[in-house]
Amino acid sequence: MKALMCAISGVFGLMTLVFTTDLRAELRVVASINPIHSLVSAVMDGVGTPDLIMSGAGSPHSYALRPSQARALQNADVIFWVGSELEQFLTKAITTTGQNARSVALIDSEGMARRPFREHHNDHADTEKEHDHKKHDHEGHKHEEHKHEEHGHEGHRHDSDTTDPHIWLDPMNAKVMVSAIADALSKADPSNADRYRDNAAHLSDRLDQLAADIADQIKEVKDQKYIVFHDAYQYFEAHFGMQSAGSITVNPDTMPGAEHLRHIKQKVAILGATCVFSEPQFKPKLVQLVVEGTAAKSSVLDPLGAHLSPGPEQYFQLMQDMASSMGGCLSAR
Repeated sequence: MKALMCAISGVFGLMTLVFTTDLRAELRVVASINPIHSLVSAVMDGVGTPDLIMSGAGSPHSYALRPSQARALQNADVIFWVGSELEQFLTKAITTTGQNARSVALIDSEGMARRPFREHHNDHADTEKEHDHKKHDHEGHKHEEHKHEEHGHEGHRHDSDTTDPHIWLDPMNAKVMVSAIADALSKADPSNADRYRDNAAHLSDRLDQLAADIADQIKEVKDQKYIVFHDAYQYFEAHFGMQSAGSITVNPDTMPGAEHLRHIKQKVAILGATCVFSEPQFKPKLVQLVVEGTAAKSSVLDPLGAHLSPGPEQYFQLMQDMASSMGGCLSAR
């Protein structure tokens, strides 16, 4: 009997050792923002779930890490983010807190379609008047001394070499990211490489179908003029053949002055914009003031999917919601 008990104890001890080893071997993955987290979640389906750093409607340009998020970075094996062009708050954290992890800046993925900021697309002239930048050199568009905080682009460097970081709004870029995610995960966790690659292949097919569905959904409104509060949508526009008439570069936390507001309203009227699109962080009162007295309607675009539940389906819902908002507002007469 004693021998039997020792044997049973040995078996349980071995099982505990194996179980503990498996737990320790589980890949710890962190993703920066909702759309990236969604794509990583889909590639990891059936293997694990990544941690999400930034949720809600905060700005990825000026986000502040919480202690629990810093710990997630510290314990991570792989960190997925767009890159320093977007999540500047992570630039230092990755090199310090997350220094033991493999950092994957998806904006640098092979095959990624990258677009420069549209300097002349924004309403700089009026903003310059409002903020008294008479001494600032705008003839050569030298913005080194200006952080654009009043434009709602905290952290963006608008020189000619800076890439617009909203890359996920082109579903073909999402396919590029999915491939890069699967490659990085396969290298970090070879035992599950086949699952990652199978998930990526399935996801790639779904992204093709998503792009086709959205193209069909907005085909009747592609030629309608519209204005956005934040020039974040050129990847979406380029893929689906749309073109906004301009953007209103305002800080979501600061109500524009009377002169700026008057100029915005004139711009909406002169362009004959069908719709003005804001984002969740902009106060409804500001949107109402912009469209008041014009023929334009208003709606909301949410490029981060701030109010959607995180997970594998979030990216698809985000893109479909954007298409629905555009289709609904631009078709209104």
